[in-house]
Amino acid sequence: MRHEQTEFVGGPLDGRVLDVLVGMTGQPPRVYTVPVPQPEGGPEREYVYHREPSPGPRGARRTRFVFVYDPQGRRPDRLKWPWSKGAGSKSGGTKGAEPKDTGPKAA
Repeated sequence: MRHEQTEFVGGPLDGRVLDVLVGMTGQPPRVYTVPVPQPEGGPEREYVYHREPSPGPRGARRTRFVFVYDPQGRRPDRLKWPWSKGAGSKSGGTKGAEPKDTGPKAA
């Protein structure tokens, strides 16, 4: 398995550079979660980081990507494909539409 050095920004891992497992495309995951057990057996807390391109010019970067801390801990609901329509969007298709009236018909 391949790993890539990735920097973490914000949150409890701020400033650390850790080895993160990369996928088949050679990129780390878009969302990285860090489970942290609570003392006294309470429910474990989960810190959420989102991947972003590393800022600055290419030669000055330490890593290709950085993980930025999300204090609200929002995780994406599901994969968002470019061809998928959102729940609130109206489709522009004509399937099942009523035929348009083009005016009076000649007899």
